[in-house]
Amino acid sequence: MNIIADLHTHTIASTHAYATATEMIKAAADMNLYAIALTDHGRKMPGSPGAYYFDSLSAIPSRLFGVRVLKGIEANIIDYKGNLDTDANTTHSLDWVVASMHANILEGNQGVDTCTETWLNVAKNPDVNVIGHSGSPEFRYDYEKVIPEFARNGKLVEINNGSFRFRKSSMSNCIEIAKICKKVGARIVVNTDAHFWTVVGHAEEALKMLDEIDFPKELIVNAQEETIKAYLCEKNIPLE
Repeated sequence: MNIIADLHTHTIASTHAYATATEMIKAAADMNLYAIALTDHGRKMPGSPGAYYFDSLSAIPSRLFGVRVLKGIEANIIDYKGNLDTDANTTHSLDWVVASMHANILEGNQGVDTCTETWLNVAKNPDVNVIGHSGSPEFRYDYEKVIPEFARNGKLVEINNGSFRFRKSSMSNCIEIAKICKKVGARIVVNTDAHFWTVVGHAEEALKMLDEIDFPKELIVNAQEETIKAYLCEKNIPLE
């Protein structure tokens, strides 16, 4: 099994990533991907893009090298109410929004109950497409309670390959999350979180885990072109 779209990636606009948008899109084309989402960090992340970056993403073609290019953001959850570091005007102008918790932005561990309420609030945000790398142990939440709400609100639960390569303390939680998604029929998306072009499309570790737990392919939105297209249509995101 492979992914047909990489829907969480970073360009040199996030200054801890090291490839241009052109290089990332070309890498997606070389991997025969249908789509790539460029999701640089929201403004609260150190080294994030400047004020006009997200409002100017229309400068990048929506299709380049045969790849559908989704203009997006990895928005940071900035408090335990579930607020994001981007305004509604910006998110409405974008194709794709990943919402994530990061330890250098949120205050330290506030406990499972607090993180559970935070994610329940994020689940209600109509602008969010993807729940980003939520297996972090410092932000553990009640998976059994929250994941059905993600599903009910049309959110895609991310299985982030970076959690299997670089954030290994998250691995066991990611497996648990995937198993609950399987149990309740929640759709997921498998992404690389690529910070350089050589990583685009390479989600082998996460896909191996999903194979091992016999995860249904039909619940992996970016495993087949027809399923990612169906999701884009569901969310009124143009195919071209």
